[in-house]
Amino acid sequence: MNQQPENWLDKVTEDQNDDDEIIWVSKSEIKRDAEMLKDLGSELVDLGKNALERIPLDEDLLAAIQLAQKIKKEGRRRQIQLIGKILRRRDIEPIQTALDKLKNRHDQQTFLFHKLEALRDRLITEGDDAILAVLALYPHADRQQLRSLVRNAQKEKATGKPAQALRQIFQYLRGLAGETP
Repeated sequence: MNQQPENWLDKVTEDQNDDDEIIWVSKSEIKRDAEMLKDLGSELVDLGKNALERIPLDEDLLAAIQLAQKIKKEGRRRQIQLIGKILRRRDIEPIQTALDKLKNRHDQQTFLFHKLEALRDRLITEGDDAILAVLALYPHADRQQLRSLVRNAQKEKATGKPAQALRQIFQYLRGLAGETP
């Protein structure tokens, strides 16, 4: 019988390639990653059809997302889990980048709308002084049209009628903001 030297285990570990380092991943980290992918899938499901076209998705993933958009309640949760599972096998960096760009555009648009609503309210309360401020912001604005819209909105507010002129002012301001170079 051939006996091995006492340091045989040291030789075995020395003979292995040092580049093959084992990286231990905790079970909690795996669960966090899976949950993050499910959240990403849920965000993708909540997007509209036009927004999905701007995100680089393969056919399988797109079909799973479109199916999840049609499903309600418990089936939707299971479909989102499936989307998370599909995402585990994909490179999510381009998807996440496109989604972040889309969110930023939405946040900018929301900020602009809030700014325009505040400007509209200022027009109603201050009148001609606020019209001068709008003309300073948007030199191509029509003063006469803006004054008539403001007067109509003030009359509607005083009589308690529906706020049709308020909507018209907002739409006019939104058009001015869209024309700005």
